Amino acid sequence: MKAVIYTKYGGTDVLEIQDIPRPDPKPNEVLIKIFATTVTPVDTAFRSGDPKIARLFTGLFKPKKSILGTELSGVIESIGANVTTFKPGDRVFAAAPDGFGAHAQYIAMAEDAAISLIPDDLGYEDTVAICNGGLTALPFLRDNAKLQAGQKILIIGAAGSIGTVAVQLAASLKAEVTGVCSTSNIEMVHALGAEHVIDYSYQDYRTSGQTYDVIFDTVGKSSFAEARGSLTPNGIYLTTVPDFAAVISPMLPFLHGGKRAKMAATGLRKDADKIKDMSILKDMISAGDLTTVIDRSYPLEQIATAHEYVENGHKRGNLIITVDHPALQI
Repeated sequence: MKAVIYTKYGGTDVLEIQDIPRPDPKPNEVLIKIFATTVTPVDTAFRSGDPKIARLFTGLFKPKKSILGTELSGVIESIGANVTTFKPGDRVFAAAPDGFGAHAQYIAMAEDAAISLIPDDLGYEDTVAICNGGLTALPFLRDNAKLQAGQKILIIGAAGSIGTVAVQLAASLKAEVTGVCSTSNIEMVHALGAEHVIDYSYQDYRTSGQTYDVIFDTVGKSSFAEARGSLTPNGIYLTTVPDFAAVISPMLPFLHGGKRAKMAATGLRKDADKIKDMSILKDMISAGDLTTVIDRSYPLEQIATAHEYVENGHKRGNLIITVDHPALQI
């Protein structure tokens, strides 16, 4: 099978498409034939090894795992002898184990991993985008922020893969949503449910005089120290990237009054919890209550170009990678 391999940290030139053996599913595993995956900021960070703290998960000096890719959708190709949950031909989407392995034609996963059936009315590209944005935004807002109707929330990076979902989820909870994005994305962020939009090209939210019950930085463009002055007395700052102040804040709450900061590694949650949230999110999409935003797509062969586009920082929603399976020539 074809897979994108990297064996050292660096630029996009470390990515190589190679032919490697297709995995055989173990008795408790399923083999998924991948039709769509994504490139996310997590993938580019793991590839570059920057920020350095990411290497605690990926390997200090070189990658411990050679295939990137955090999410996928496709078809169950075959199953192990003990598998009862899925059958060959089932259309599924999944969060790759430990955030690795989806940039390939096939992946073997345990049947109780974060795998969920695709509804008949949804396609592979519609559902593959759920895992990164949805499985991050939903637990952040529901479990960490405990967002309530009437609360004011500021979402930094409102046009990204996590931000576009966060805006919609916050609006569905009847919160007052303010999105931060670039000029070209203002109309879209409004359409997704933000009552107010701040164009970061012209305005700094910290100088607006507004305070928020929740500030959710989905792209790591701020810090708790910078955001603290824009929080209400009992406000909470959430970030998806490592932030020293966010790490120590829960241990030293007296330093900040009632203001708090939290960083959550949502990708490390239990697979059973991810599966529950995948069901919630796909039902919302089927019902028309949640829209997945897709910027563009590239074939697997153009994975380096996809990484470069994501690293430019102007991605709207999700970047999809399509995976072909040419018929065997006889």
